[in-house]
Amino acid sequence: MLCAMNDILNALKQSWQSLSANKMRTFLTTLGIMIGIATVILVLSAGAGFRTLINDQIASYGTNTLYLETKIPSKNKSVINTSQLESGTVITTLKVRDLDTVKKLPNVVNAYGLAIGQTIASYRSNQKNAVYVGADSARFEIDQSTLKSGRFYTAAEDSGGAQVVILGNKIATDLFGQDEPLGKLLRIGTLNFQVIGVYNSSSGLGGEYDNYLFIPLSTAQKKLLGINYLQQAVIQLGDINLSDLTAADIGAAVRRNHGITDPDKDDFMVTTQSQILDIFNTIFNSITILLIAIAAISLIVGGVGIMNIMYVVVTERTSEIGLKKALGAKKYNILQEFLIESVLVTILGGCIGIIFGALLSWILTQVAISSGLAWKFSLPLYAIGIGFGVSAAIGIGFGVFPALNAAKLDPIEALNKE
Repeated sequence: MLCAMNDILNALKQSWQSLSANKMRTFLTTLGIMIGIATVILVLSAGAGFRTLINDQIASYGTNTLYLETKIPSKNKSVINTSQLESGTVITTLKVRDLDTVKKLPNVVNAYGLAIGQTIASYRSNQKNAVYVGADSARFEIDQSTLKSGRFYTAAEDSGGAQVVILGNKIATDLFGQDEPLGKLLRIGTLNFQVIGVYNSSSGLGGEYDNYLFIPLSTAQKKLLGINYLQQAVIQLGDINLSDLTAADIGAAVRRNHGITDPDKDDFMVTTQSQILDIFNTIFNSITILLIAIAAISLIVGGVGIMNIMYVVVTERTSEIGLKKALGAKKYNILQEFLIESVLVTILGGCIGIIFGALLSWILTQVAISSGLAWKFSLPLYAIGIGFGVSAAIGIGFGVFPALNAAKLDPIEALNKE
């Protein structure tokens, strides 16, 4: 056992001396491995940060919510319902009475409807093309976002069609500059609205609170859009563990209201947070696999490069191999020596790749933060483990053939070869 350990230590020492004596060749040999491992680390690290960002974004709507929105009958269910946009069809069947029905269901705590539009918002000479979100006052009991200043509008203002508005942080700055927005009149379309609140800066993906205007639902429906229906709704649950069962109850209730007997002809869809995350994870995992596959090409190229260099090393040290075998070295000693050198060079490249990939991920995090995203730097332990594991596997996989070639050399022929 002690003898075997000494053999390994001697092989490590000799391998390190060999690599140190040919620094440029060692660097070029490990370059492909470094790039591949750095890409893998960047993808996994950035992916972990992006997942956290998405989870926080969904949680900002309330951790125990699900979503009800319109769709064209017979279209497949999708979190992002593009079918209406593609066909130009508008579904007008989702009404406030549907929400009133939903609120009476077990496990439903609260709900609010949404109507969204786009128009020109102006204050004095400042104008901005803005999206406004009409939502009833129940939104403020569910939503987790907070105000920088001012107040939320009341249920009375909502039902009475009051012309009041809460500004996203960025649009408040764009329109009012250094002026205090509270109490000022903001023109939205052809109507004047009194500013009663300003949201804190949003760190979510897309910064929806930063760029939107929020007004009472009835005001948006009657005075700006001229409609009597909802585009979507957010529903708060008492027990998130019963979300699937509650979603089925909501579907049945809305189906009765709409006179639908065949679920395949639904003009609405109910989506839970877990379904949103499942769809996101499916998409994101596919992208991750694609990026890692691209990185794998670099790793394979790097592995082939290492194999070629190891064949060169074997050729250069043929006489040395012959002398060692003549002095009693066994095949496994020679195999071990060259295999250790191959693994050492790949792990060296892997370590540099891990550091470089982590640095790139950190830079990406800083760019995201400077763009207003709540992106958190994350370097999962499994990413480091994968980096080391892949490096070692490549070293063994691509180093074994040159090592075997060295181990099989005949000592007499090796000694006679220059």
